[in-house]
Amino acid sequence: AMKGFEWKGSGPIRKGSILLATGFGLGLSPFASGTVGTVLGVALVVGLGLESLISQIALAVLCVILAVPICDVAEKHFGTKDDGRVVADEYLTFPLCVIGLPWQGAPYLLVMAFLTHRVLDIIKPPPANGLQRIHGGVGITIDDVVSSLYALALNHAIYWWGIAPFLAK
Repeated sequence: AMKGFEWKGSGPIRKGSILLATGFGLGLSPFASGTVGTVLGVALVVGLGLESLISQIALAVLCVILAVPICDVAEKHFGTKDDGRVVADEYLTFPLCVIGLPWQGAPYLLVMAFLTHRVLDIIKPPPANGLQRIHGGVGITIDDVVSSLYALALNHAIYWWGIAPFLAK
């Protein structure tokens, strides 16, 4: 068994949920587990390579919907609120940060989105900071959703007002 996993008679759904919640073990990183886990979100976005706005929105919504029960099962399993080993809330909210950005032609936008996602998840501007008090999977995920929406707005502002005009010159 992997270090940090206590299966204790867990069934396949619980085991699968824990595996997803910990980002296939990335959440067991001894340092910056949320940041390490977010790499999986970048891989998800790049791997699927969705170009249409509607498919990007659908992916982001689906990921958030999946994050809630996965994080809920993991919180009950580990017995601590927003356990550091649980990174599904980080990587499953990353797709929100790149909706509508032309990252396929400009991969540096993924790096920018990764950085804004992490910084805003750590800072948790209101109301994100208060929302994490909500219990269960919703509480674990909702603050990351709000922080990711802030990151999305910031990414678009940086791109459209900072980068795009510069590229047009």
